Amino acid sequence: MLDQSRIDALRHSPVPPAGHLIDGQICAASDGQVMDVISPLDGTVLTTMARGTKQDADAAIAAARRAFDDGRWSELAPAQRRKVMLKWADLIEQNALELAVLGVRNNGTEIGMALKAEPLSAAGSIRYYAEAIDKMTGEIAPTAPDALGLVHREPVGVVAAIVPWNFPQMIGAWKLGPALAAGCTVVLKPAETASLALIRIAELAVEAGMPNGVLNVVTGEGAVVGEALATSMDVDVLVFTGSGPVGRRLLENAARSNLKRVYLELGGKSANIVFADALDLNEAAKVSAAGIFRNSGQVCVAGSRLLVERSIHDEFVELLAHHAKAMKVGDPLDPTTNAGAVNSLRQLEQNLGFVAEAHEQGRTIALGGKRILEDTGGYFMEPTIVTGVEPSDRIAQQEVFGPVLAVIPFDTEEEALRIANGTEFGLASAVWTANLSRAHKMVRRIKAGVVHVNTYGGSDITVPLGGVKQSGNGHDKSLHAFEKYLDLKTAWIKL
Repeated sequence: MLDQSRIDALRHSPVPPAGHLIDGQICAASDGQVMDVISPLDGTVLTTMARGTKQDADAAIAAARRAFDDGRWSELAPAQRRKVMLKWADLIEQNALELAVLGVRNNGTEIGMALKAEPLSAAGSIRYYAEAIDKMTGEIAPTAPDALGLVHREPVGVVAAIVPWNFPQMIGAWKLGPALAAGCTVVLKPAETASLALIRIAELAVEAGMPNGVLNVVTGEGAVVGEALATSMDVDVLVFTGSGPVGRRLLENAARSNLKRVYLELGGKSANIVFADALDLNEAAKVSAAGIFRNSGQVCVAGSRLLVERSIHDEFVELLAHHAKAMKVGDPLDPTTNAGAVNSLRQLEQNLGFVAEAHEQGRTIALGGKRILEDTGGYFMEPTIVTGVEPSDRIAQQEVFGPVLAVIPFDTEEEALRIANGTEFGLASAVWTANLSRAHKMVRRIKAGVVHVNTYGGSDITVPLGGVKQSGNGHDKSLHAFEKYLDLKTAWIKL
């Protein structure tokens, strides 16, 4: 049970100005410039943070390169790296409520979700990869008797990680955990609107005994700091979660510099497909509502396209609206809130623009569609259901990244597949059916990195997350995440 009095105390605690973490030291931007941090809860200035420069990014990269090249981390015994990372995970867990509240004040996620999905998830991910450190082994190749072929796994070097604002602690840990466990050093660039908790998590890594320079954080604008990381000749791997246009820019910059490897988790327009033979339509509606409206729809894998078999369309939309209306939207630091704030005014206006365009096209706004609680100064939006959507509509093709659901009817399994696969994205999806054969066929034929069956969301760290098509490449989560941060080296020995 969340302690409301403790949450309220943390809600009003002052937040000191945030700086970079470079080579183990908190520091200001090289030119002294700062950025206001606006809280989406009330639209006021929460604090300031360093507005990073190219010089700051270069300094962090240089620190990471020194730390990698001198072996202070990469050549540390696996058991020693494991010990540091486990202590780090423990410290995150011990400070979980403080980290969760700080994160909510910064990005607006409801506290009930934030505590579990942010610091506690981050601690769990770091612990998972720490435990794997001393279990990653090389290989002996099956060679002729006069030769010995060995395959070594070695850390790639300096990793630049750029993470988004929706779940910065969780997604940050998905990248930091395997990169650091592999022996790499890291420069982390958090989102402009959600940096505070990640800076604190990095400070806890230093407190846990991580050597200076192994984990660095530079805050600021993507066009400056992100660009510097992507064009650097001294970054070996760049990992990014965010939008498609930015992902393309990072790939271009990698090509123009040192051909660094770039791994991208980009947008989604995930299809949530409900067949008439679903086991429990009410349960499907309840889970589907949470799958699009929790965190105000600001979830990479959100089920933002609902495909419903025509024979149950009206009934299902009514059930869905019932559960959406029951969701409490408002103060994200109230534990009874089900959906918190939209991250920024810019994002809120984008959400409303999608709804207005759909209305102008003659689509039906079956629920919501408006900004609410405007008197708080915060950025809140009603759960919104748009029906009568055509598969080619912009609202069905482009990622809204807000609490906006596009509903599309279908008649046959083939039509559902055609609509589900009919976007440039391929991140997540779901199928609700009692037909086991249909479920397996849909899993095989849907072009997405994740296919849920009779649920939406809920997968843990043991399975990979990655997209196909323009939803990206590479995988976060699971042991497969190590593949991004380890090089294979062959030793061929004549006997």
